[in-house]
Amino acid sequence: MTAAPNDPTVILEGVGKSYGGRPVVSALSYTLPPGQVVALVGHNGAGKTTQIKMMLGLTRADAGRISVLGADPGHGRAARAQLGYLPESVQFHLSFTGRETLGFYARLKGLPARGHDALFARVGLLDAADRPVRGYSKGMRQRLGLAQALLGAPRLLLLDEPTSGLDPALRRELYGIVADLARQGATVLLSSHALTELEGHAERVIVINQGRKIADGSLAELRRLAGLPSRLRFRASDGGLRRIDLAEAEKVTALRALLDTGAREITLEDPSLDDIYAHFLRSEAA
Repeated sequence: MTAAPNDPTVILEGVGKSYGGRPVVSALSYTLPPGQVVALVGHNGAGKTTQIKMMLGLTRADAGRISVLGADPGHGRAARAQLGYLPESVQFHLSFTGRETLGFYARLKGLPARGHDALFARVGLLDAADRPVRGYSKGMRQRLGLAQALLGAPRLLLLDEPTSGLDPALRRELYGIVADLARQGATVLLSSHALTELEGHAERVIVINQGRKIADGSLAELRRLAGLPSRLRFRASDGGLRRIDLAEAEKVTALRALLDTGAREITLEDPSLDDIYAHFLRSEAA
């Protein structure tokens, strides 16, 4: 049995996981709906990859319940066929060509082993598809990993540090692919500690610290919760550069006042995801 199109794609209820008696994930609960791009952020060792491994069925939770596409993780062939995964460090058989590699993963999903030129073209590997993987650069192997994750138009795409080794152009393309999949109804979970590049690409951010969820919401919602000021920079009428820190409710009034005084070169910077993340970590420590 798989989830209906409008059901949550992923459900975590009170999930816990320990290694050697040390809690890695603790009492974790959230749901991921269809058509949403979610960023799972936290420092290295915060428990992000462990959560993904539990969703994949590669490791079992010690407590709580996980449902992925309406089935227990790792069970149900139909559910597995609708799931795509890109690990942080991709490993392929070096003697296989890119085309043979993609054919191998397609067969594992019960898909045709041939006819993937459109997918190679989508990740910029069409010209290298028939070359052995041993001759691929790190970025090319990451592109091949993305291609295998996209096999079968997955309903759930799990991306663990997906831009590792990618050049800026392919990073933009990757986020374009992510947005396209979400528009088509897929759920995309991006696990990353490269926070700045996630802004504008994730509708929702789940902040993890020591295996616990400490914040969850849209970037605008997290800014409101954090209560951090925005920074207004401008050149005053006397030619001097000025900076003012503003609360959310003060921004419109301050901008109007500046325009009336003839200020120039006005820029308004809202708190970044880095700022918000640091705020919630400080709040936890306090």
